[in-house]
Amino acid sequence: MEWRGAATLRPGRLRYAGAIAPAAEHAHHAVQILVANAGELVLGDADGTRLACRSAVIPANVAHSIVRGVEDGVLVLLAPESAAARRLGRAGGDVASWTRAAAAPPGGDAPPAPRHPALREAVRILPGLLRDGPVRLGAVARAVHLSEGRLAHLFTEEVGLPFRPYVRWLRLQRVIELVADGASLTDAAHEAGFADGAHLSRAARKIFGIAPSDFTRGVRWTVET
Repeated sequence: MEWRGAATLRPGRLRYAGAIAPAAEHAHHAVQILVANAGELVLGDADGTRLACRSAVIPANVAHSIVRGVEDGVLVLLAPESAAARRLGRAGGDVASWTRAAAAPPGGDAPPAPRHPALREAVRILPGLLRDGPVRLGAVARAVHLSEGRLAHLFTEEVGLPFRPYVRWLRLQRVIELVADGASLTDAAHEAGFADGAHLSRAARKIFGIAPSDFTRGVRWTVET
């Protein structure tokens, strides 16, 4: 089975509909929602437990695999700093908790979105820094007038991801935007700040569990700004 379908990328959210293929163990830097429109997905967690399900909500940075896909499904990735991700991404690290989270959406108030003004500014300026090569925590901290330690703490505490994984997530989003606009994977990798195609491939396999060509070859991309 291959990834075949249509995907839309908009600020803070990626939505894909179509065939969901198997993927090796990986950890998204985003909250993931999976829904099988027909049949059942088989998901695996880091402990090796496997479970068949119709839907699941997987928190950010939690290792998981798609052991068996479906021909017709929906996959949504929510940026970790978004209010929707912080409301939904409260499940644990085991596959049973992901299916329970999908069956019983959380009640109560959503955790607040990033509220520190310097952190909001850091999140705002980071996409524009990607094409210039390595993005250093120290440089961003100076730009928003915080210490490195304080900014690092705010990313983990309020975004839910450490600084470096968050930057990798932004780089992969930029690759998708560029490919959707007609760029080759090689050109997109350089434009997004990856050293080369091999660097992009390693990041994609770690974060998505598949090669970059797998999510570009059979997928029709639309980017909304």
